[in-house]
Amino acid sequence: MFDFDQSINRLHTGSNKWSKYPPDVLPLWVADMDFAVAPAIIDALQQRLSHPVLGYAVADPTLRQQIAAYVQARYDWGIDAEDVVLLPGVEPGFNMALKAFCQAGDRVMMHTPIYKPLLQAPGFWGLHRHDLPLHPDPRVALDVEAFDQAASQSSAWILCNPHNPLGRVFDRDTLLQLAQSCVAHNTLIISDEIHCDLLFDGRRHTPIASLSPQIAKSSITLMAASKTYNIAGLKTAFAIIPDSELRQRFDQSRLGMVDSVNLMGLQATQAAFAHGGPWRDALLRYLQSNRDLLVQSVATQLPGVVMHAPQATFLAWFDCSPLKLGQDAQQFFLEHARVALSPGLDFGAPSDQWVRLNFGCTRAVLKQALARMQTALSTHTP
Repeated sequence: MFDFDQSINRLHTGSNKWSKYPPDVLPLWVADMDFAVAPAIIDALQQRLSHPVLGYAVADPTLRQQIAAYVQARYDWGIDAEDVVLLPGVEPGFNMALKAFCQAGDRVMMHTPIYKPLLQAPGFWGLHRHDLPLHPDPRVALDVEAFDQAASQSSAWILCNPHNPLGRVFDRDTLLQLAQSCVAHNTLIISDEIHCDLLFDGRRHTPIASLSPQIAKSSITLMAASKTYNIAGLKTAFAIIPDSELRQRFDQSRLGMVDSVNLMGLQATQAAFAHGGPWRDALLRYLQSNRDLLVQSVATQLPGVVMHAPQATFLAWFDCSPLKLGQDAQQFFLEHARVALSPGLDFGAPSDQWVRLNFGCTRAVLKQALARMQTALSTHTP
């Protein structure tokens, strides 16, 4: 029904992913998938374009209700439509939250390595980042005592769940422990849950704010259709903030920087949540097969690369330090394999021997990239 093996030429289309490197490089770096958008979304956009005026937009009154119904159905999380604040992106959302609720000099804690804009955000507002190292193996439990100690000294915790770049899904019991610690210490929870619909092996996402009314009162949850439905370029997201006072303070922190939401992004988001379910489910099956291929291929074709199977997202985290490459791992694969990966240092990795790979691509491209990487390693002498 949906052909995720279809090869779509994205060169010369204004694609950030495909324009950063020369045409002979396979770009598996930025978190942008190469798949055709769900037909229901294309239909909605084309229908809107049949009207020739594209002025400033406001959301259809039913969109917030639709989001509330969606999170109820997907995560068993009951919210009110008025809890939803529409935004032009998740990144503006967590920066708004830090500006609204933290004072210069405050500490903000997060589990690292982590998505680069999250890593950088505290510094924009004169805040001090407190890094809590997260083990790449999801079977390794978090240090709850260290977290509680950090929470007692922090104004906010930035959570990334599912985690980027590790692909880890935080289970309900762990989330509850951490959230209760934040409530006890009056630490605001800012939760980036943008990959919440891309979980593998039958897992189900748990929004941290859904755990209890008390936790919800201390939480700002950031979500979007953008990653799941491959519409990131339409710049539309939303915050879910059940506490009215928290929501008002958050919304007032736009400060002339966070403007209205993209007209076409609103249309695409509404279509995605209303009609995109079959496409999403087919995508998830394809991504899980890509994930499984990747795990098997790394074990057999890339000896020395350490990778733990991601539980979610379309991103994989590689430790290349056992290879003794003698240079930055990202540069090694770019120069010798013509495969572009994301450098681990961008995420706060402990060294330049870590890279992130995006497997949100056709299986043919993934196999080609792995073959190139295997050839590059076969000619490498430690």
